[in-house]
Amino acid sequence: MLTKIDAKNALDKIISKSRVHLYKSIQIAEILYRIRNFGDIEPLNLESYRNESKHWRDEMTIQLLGRKCTSSARFQDDLFNENAIPPQILKILSDENLKSGGAVEAYIYKKFTGKHSQLANALSYCQNSTKENFSVEKFINSFWNEAGLKRSLDKIYEIVVYALFSALAESLQIKIEISIDEKNFDILREFEDFSKKVMNLDILNPAYVQDAKIFRVGVTNAADRGLDMYSNWGAAIQIKHLSLDVNLAENIVENISSNKIIIVCKDAEQEIILSLLTQIGWRGRIQSIITEKNLIDWYEKALRGKFSNIVGDKLLENLCLEIAEEFPSVAELPEILSARHYEKISDTFWK
Repeated sequence: MLTKIDAKNALDKIISKSRVHLYKSIQIAEILYRIRNFGDIEPLNLESYRNESKHWRDEMTIQLLGRKCTSSARFQDDLFNENAIPPQILKILSDENLKSGGAVEAYIYKKFTGKHSQLANALSYCQNSTKENFSVEKFINSFWNEAGLKRSLDKIYEIVVYALFSALAESLQIKIEISIDEKNFDILREFEDFSKKVMNLDILNPAYVQDAKIFRVGVTNAADRGLDMYSNWGAAIQIKHLSLDVNLAENIVENISSNKIIIVCKDAEQEIILSLLTQIGWRGRIQSIITEKNLIDWYEKALRGKFSNIVGDKLLENLCLEIAEEFPSVAELPEILSARHYEKISDTFWK
């Protein structure tokens, strides 16, 4: 027999596993809000809210964060699995929410604002630092040291790596030439419409030069597989701050078609990763492994080395811009939450 303690534990598990955006938890809150205010949903009837609740969640997160969930449909539907919030658990949460006048909703949104308060403290360090005093190690550790922020470490690593790589590629003024050899001009004439549309090359312009650039893919899926960043010179970059196992190592490499894969990881993981990749026969596709120590050394040189006047300000600017994009600020209680007056709801169990 499931109890309200079981239901709260299930909800807390979802919250603790979430990044700061708390998309899944907010989806539960909006289902409960809908039941409490409209009464048109039966918690035990999953199909009455499975898809619609995604829209309610997105409407809320757009107002809270200026964005909506872009994870795969399968990952989003995992919310209602037996090991997450199945209908039986949702029914208990709904009963508790109705009985208390919205205490479960208030509990979820207090967790949301709490995580963003922690996030604001961590990010203010970066935004208020200069190239003379910023420490990337201290910045990364601020996320390790806050239990509510650890789930966002993968994104922080991505941003730290992207900001550095992008600043260095720009400062080095790296150029990439794309060209077609004159001996292949006959083929070029035959497929000139293709080469023009796909490669921006034609018989009058059989070559061009472009700046080297790094691009972030954006959202990664729940299993943290696949590509995080790619370059226009062929290198694909995967960020790993947690331990790999054989299956995950295989997924990383199999889901990236490049033969120039760069892996960024913690120092302690380097030998494990190399061993695993050798074990599964993929070592040849790895261009290099970059450790956190490498990042710290490169940040030190970029910010306070002999060329800091060229690289340093650009690096910090990239870092702050990517952070602002990835983690929209929730400095004050959003108006949509204030209007619900959750602060007036009092319940001992859901305090």
